[in-house]
Amino acid sequence: MPLIFIKLLFLITFSLFLAACNDAQETRKAEQTTTANSASEIDVSAEFAQLLDTYYEDTLKLFPVQATYEGDKRYNDRYPNYLDDAVKQKVIGHFKRYQQKAAAIDTSALSSTEQMTKSVFDWEMEMNIAGWEAPSDQTPLDQMWTDHLTMGQFASGKSAQPFNTVTDYEAWLKRAEEYLNWFRSTEVKMREGMQSGWVLPKSLIKKVTPQLAAMMEPDLDKHLFFQPVKNFPDAISGADQERLTELYRALVLEQVIPAYSKIHEFMTGEYMTAGRDTSGIDAVPGGAEFYQHQIKLYTTTDMSAEEIHALGLSEVARIRGEMEKVKAEVGYAGDLRSFFDFVRNNKDLMPYKEPQQIIDFYNEIHARMKPSVDKLFNTQPTTAFEVRRVEPFREKSAAAHYNPGSLDGTRPGIFYTPIPDASRYNIYDAESLFLHEAIPGHHFQISLTQESETLPKFRKTLWYSGYGEGWALYTESLGRELGLYTDPYQYFGMLSAEMHRAIRLVVDTGLHAKGWTREQAIQYSLENEAEAADSIEREIERYMANPGQALAYKIGQLKIQELRDHAAQSLGDKFDIAEFHKQVLETGCVPLALLEQKIRNWVTKQAA
Repeated sequence: MPLIFIKLLFLITFSLFLAACNDAQETRKAEQTTTANSASEIDVSAEFAQLLDTYYEDTLKLFPVQATYEGDKRYNDRYPNYLDDAVKQKVIGHFKRYQQKAAAIDTSALSSTEQMTKSVFDWEMEMNIAGWEAPSDQTPLDQMWTDHLTMGQFASGKSAQPFNTVTDYEAWLKRAEEYLNWFRSTEVKMREGMQSGWVLPKSLIKKVTPQLAAMMEPDLDKHLFFQPVKNFPDAISGADQERLTELYRALVLEQVIPAYSKIHEFMTGEYMTAGRDTSGIDAVPGGAEFYQHQIKLYTTTDMSAEEIHALGLSEVARIRGEMEKVKAEVGYAGDLRSFFDFVRNNKDLMPYKEPQQIIDFYNEIHARMKPSVDKLFNTQPTTAFEVRRVEPFREKSAAAHYNPGSLDGTRPGIFYTPIPDASRYNIYDAESLFLHEAIPGHHFQISLTQESETLPKFRKTLWYSGYGEGWALYTESLGRELGLYTDPYQYFGMLSAEMHRAIRLVVDTGLHAKGWTREQAIQYSLENEAEAADSIEREIERYMANPGQALAYKIGQLKIQELRDHAAQSLGDKFDIAEFHKQVLETGCVPLALLEQKIRNWVTKQAA
């Protein structure tokens, strides 16, 4: 072979060798870059996870009652005085500090799940800061929502505050003393409200004062705060029982009764005189702006009061049409309003004499629907569940509600129902009420969130009413799929429950944005639903005490139903209702816009 060809072949081979070396070098550089990027993403994820864990722990210290509800005993002896301006500023500073820390996180380096958590976190900081900066702490007591009711439940020994050991009993003594510091501060804040114009309506003051009077009971055996020492566990020695009994006796006689007596005297006297004759929050300074914040807080939307009022009127008209069909089915000849009275007063729908019979009836509903639950839910909680009667001290002003179980599963989820008079307890809406407050409503949604192994701790106890109450109301529509509503009156009960939530859109906005009176709101409700008059009165006063909360149910329900319809229409035969429910529930409580984004992305992937 000629020398020139040998040289040429060498040059070509050497060039290929150099090219291969360069390619290998570039590949190593790319791999190193990818590894560096991966490490960076891991670092950001770890940083974000650490931020969430630290936030969660710091939040429990600031809100020890939340820790108790979660089954965390570390702070069972604490109760900060949130009415103290220094404590309030500490709380606001807590949320602002973590808002700033979260803003420094590189969102692009987070996974899609982490990005949703970041969006939830940002929302949580924004709404908490705005809420704590509002002057609503000038009305620290009301008949429905405030801390004296929570602490009354704790004091009974039958709620989240444990009374199993000597340490438990001593922890409550310390917490009760700190709570009483807060309780005494309510008068200071209410006097500030008397100066600024932030006061309760007179009708609500009248409902709070009997609750206070109940804590002035001189007979220790009947006093709520004395009940734990009447039910000592066997493991506590006789000497400790005797010592603790004396301490609890002193707490009740020397602190509880005098504190409640003083606030009772103030509220029945000076504060009653200063109370509002108006019903809505728009009557107080800055009330309109506060109401818009409440709308956003509870519906997790930017809807206006006018939009919600119009939606409520439309839904009321639609549901009335469905009610007319049931009225015709049962052969009732009168108009719809007289049918409401007929249902309210129908003795056949009030068949029980004892509270336990009503509790048993709810348990029977649960047993009836169990065979069908698996078809609709492929993921179910392990947290235990019970039905209980509301405690007598708050029964006359309480509505049926659900209390979550503890995070560790040691305390069951509890569906509470008030039974002030068993002989007048109308069961026409019992099936829909059970679906909403118990299974598969609040119990499934909250328990699955708490049991989640993927959600960070701080998301396991978040509550957004638009999602949580929206889910519970949506589940009422599942009755026929679960083997219920075979009785037309029970189906009418479901329609009545949905009507009740549609009416809320009208009356809540009417009260707080359109100048409606309490009496107007009660009358509108009486004309459009079958609830008993005393129940409607309690409900309207509930909306007066917490503006905007009642809007969440229908707004959330309509969004979840819209997403189900979208999924079913888009997926056709591929639509799996149990998988849809799993997708909705596994997110935990989130603002509705984030839920919609998640479900629509899931539908797109399923369709592909």
